[in-house]
Amino acid sequence: MRPPLDSVDLTSTVITADALHTQHAHGTYLRERGAHYIAQVDANHPGPFDLVRRLPWREITLDHRDRTRGHHRLEIRRLKTTAFAHLHYPDARQALQVVRWGKDFTSGKLTIERVYLITSLPPGAVTGAQLADWIRGHRKIGNLPHHVRDRTFREDDSKIQADHLPRIMAGLRNLAIGVHRQDGHTNIAAAPRHTAHD
Repeated sequence: MRPPLDSVDLTSTVITADALHTQHAHGTYLRERGAHYIAQVDANHPGPFDLVRRLPWREITLDHRDRTRGHHRLEIRRLKTTAFAHLHYPDARQALQVVRWGKDFTSGKLTIERVYLITSLPPGAVTGAQLADWIRGHRKIGNLPHHVRDRTFREDDSKIQADHLPRIMAGLRNLAIGVHRQDGHTNIAAAPRHTAHD
């Protein structure tokens, strides 16, 4: 069976990936196809994660900062990048740190999250703003189903906690969202009400 990307021209594209796809085989595949990557590293990959996390981030200059307000929330994101050639990963050229500060106006809760990434893009190839846009775009795609499941189906309030049941319920909620989207609904909160009246 051919990988799904074999039929797509990847030359000069930039592929963003979460930590699940930060694997040597994936990085090698993308580089052989002429694509660059921006890939997250986390504690599941202790070697690269520790190397990147322990860089002197406090001394590294800020490349980009942005602030957004929406969904009853304020978020400030800071991006730092540094050239990095000592990582055993295909063509890794830079390490990145994203720090996100978030405040939920409804609950008053303040969160701080640090994310570490690596990229095959050489220093200076793109601006900090472009890197931040790609990283944020990847996160937005990943968070969209969770946001809909939480806001529409109140997933975070669910009392189902045993064994594999939370994952099964998330799959069923995703199925419902997919069916509503295939039916042409863009407002998933209104779609179940509309369906119930039919």
